[in-house]
Amino acid sequence: MRVSGSVPLVPVLAIALLVLASSLGMPGGLVLAQTLPTAAENLTPVDLDTEHLFGFAEGSDLGVPGEVELEWETSGRLGKRLGKFLAVDTGLALKVPLTKDFRLAPGVTFNAYDVGVPGIPTRTTGGFNGGFLETRLRLLDRRAAPFGLTLSIFPSYGTVDGGSGGPARSFGTEVGLLADREIIPGELVAAVNVNFAFSSARLGLKDERVHGSGVEVSGALAYQVRPGLFAGGEARYARAYEGLVLDRRAGQAIYVGPTVYTTLSPHSWASFTWSFQVAGQAAGQPGPLDLVSFDRQQFRLRVGYSF
Repeated sequence: MRVSGSVPLVPVLAIALLVLASSLGMPGGLVLAQTLPTAAENLTPVDLDTEHLFGFAEGSDLGVPGEVELEWETSGRLGKRLGKFLAVDTGLALKVPLTKDFRLAPGVTFNAYDVGVPGIPTRTTGGFNGGFLETRLRLLDRRAAPFGLTLSIFPSYGTVDGGSGGPARSFGTEVGLLADREIIPGELVAAVNVNFAFSSARLGLKDERVHGSGVEVSGALAYQVRPGLFAGGEARYARAYEGLVLDRRAGQAIYVGPTVYTTLSPHSWASFTWSFQVAGQAAGQPGPLDLVSFDRQQFRLRVGYSF
């Protein structure tokens, strides 16, 4: 499948329609609010914590007030149009739900790059990158509404250019709407995310700032194989733009891939996904994929511990 002209959103729209169709009716009975930490909740047959059941997509849950969760996340990006490209971004966040509907999560980031372009020596770098403060506000709780809906705001600061691995001073913010619904209560969960991101980076002291923005729509399904173990898949459609407000389209890409979540103990969990670009197009470039603005493959590993 090749993206050109119109946008083929069939995988994402199919999941979105599934969520909307199932949400036409209210749940048979209201479920009590979440009272257990994330990992313990997903071991019980009564309720689920959906936030990490998927891969790049996320559920609307926030955790339990009084619970503090330490989350380690590693994301990898592999493959560009020219040469060798491997980027590994790692984040460490402390998630603190202040109420049942509001959470703050400060964190720090690290990265490593192995980038080589023909005719230029390979660049291998790594170390501390920057920090962020994620804010989440739950607008609808799926336990009392047809579906869950959460607003996520994620401002960040970094010292490395994400495209080349070179030094930079960058500021960015991602704003997302995270929706989910238990299609089969306790067994099959669907999620739809819509994200808008913008960033500004200066590569050198005398260089002009480079502005960029993007939109991503993702849909995912997760099925409970047994208590504490979920397997599924997700599809994502992303567009990249030059400018802060979606000024000039730079490219687009579609990713698909499997997902898995497992509870390691009543206080710990892990999730993993690996996505492949199956269609795309870079502005002004030939070929069936966009390997200028996007990567050929992406993966994400998350591990969390509640205390």
